[in-house]
Amino acid sequence: MSKRDPLLTVKNLKTYFYTNEGVIPSVDGVSFQINKGEIVALVGESGCGKSVTSLSILGLIDSPGKIVDGSILFGDHDLIHLSNKEKRRLRGNEISMIFQEPLTALNPVFSVGHQIQEAILVHQAISKEKAKEKSIELLRRVGIADPKRVFKEFPHSLSGGMRQRVMIAMALSSNPKLMIADEPTTALDVTIQAQILGILKGITETLGTSILLITHDLGVVAEVADRVIVMYAGQIVEETDVFTLFQSPQHPYTKALLNSSPKMDLIHEKLEAIEGTVPSPLNMPYGCRFQPRCRFAVDDCKHIVPPLKGSNRHMIRCLLTDEVNEFEVKTCKKHLKAY
Repeated sequence: MSKRDPLLTVKNLKTYFYTNEGVIPSVDGVSFQINKGEIVALVGESGCGKSVTSLSILGLIDSPGKIVDGSILFGDHDLIHLSNKEKRRLRGNEISMIFQEPLTALNPVFSVGHQIQEAILVHQAISKEKAKEKSIELLRRVGIADPKRVFKEFPHSLSGGMRQRVMIAMALSSNPKLMIADEPTTALDVTIQAQILGILKGITETLGTSILLITHDLGVVAEVADRVIVMYAGQIVEETDVFTLFQSPQHPYTKALLNSSPKMDLIHEKLEAIEGTVPSPLNMPYGCRFQPRCRFAVDDCKHIVPPLKGSNRHMIRCLLTDEVNEFEVKTCKKHLKAY
């Protein structure tokens, strides 16, 4: 996908949950890589396996969940086979996480400065005074105007945007090589959202940190991502660079996602809905998992499991890519002729 060196390589990752109702294949054969200094967006509907993928990378899958197959290569390490001590050394040091809801991720009984300072002291052999100075500098770096005052504040006294900045500062405390951001702009207004995205983009440009951005918001993807991975029902259905995804999506699910998103130049047009519902993880359809909702599906789609195929620049999991594109071209010509 890129001439840059791979930092993280995920191969055939399978993370299943063993419940009383049955086995849930939350992540089912996922493979991708993140290159150095790259922002990769992982997108899809809620429940598609995005967050479970990130937690698998971090080694934070608890019972009844289990990684049953695959490898997660980070530099010279396979993260799946590291000891708990080795995983703790990497987490917060070389790999950091920005969680979806900072108010629940931050400890309410400690000041935000104490929490950033503690993250620094765990991974770096420096004095408390130096850690405090670095914490204040990190708060300044993420756009907090009065970092010395905010250092003493408690999470509940800060706005949502300020708390998210604190989480980013904490994630940056050890200059990580990879940062995982799980829905970092959820519940923020558009102005604050743009500021947070600007901070993330700046981190990559100035520090060379790679970012795995987990989101369902295609506007966020268009703003900051270099490459996009689209997931559906635990599998990758399309992967390409961000420009190609928006200009020439190939998988019917990706097309449907884009068509169901509002556009500024079509504010009076009715949005298209994706028919049907996401399949139950306890009863996945055979063949293509999207076929019960796909308007292009044929009988083969119910019986043949489509592989993820294509070139290094564009991968698609669909039996009918050419037919879908031909149908849409004909439809477009028909509409133009009628016009």
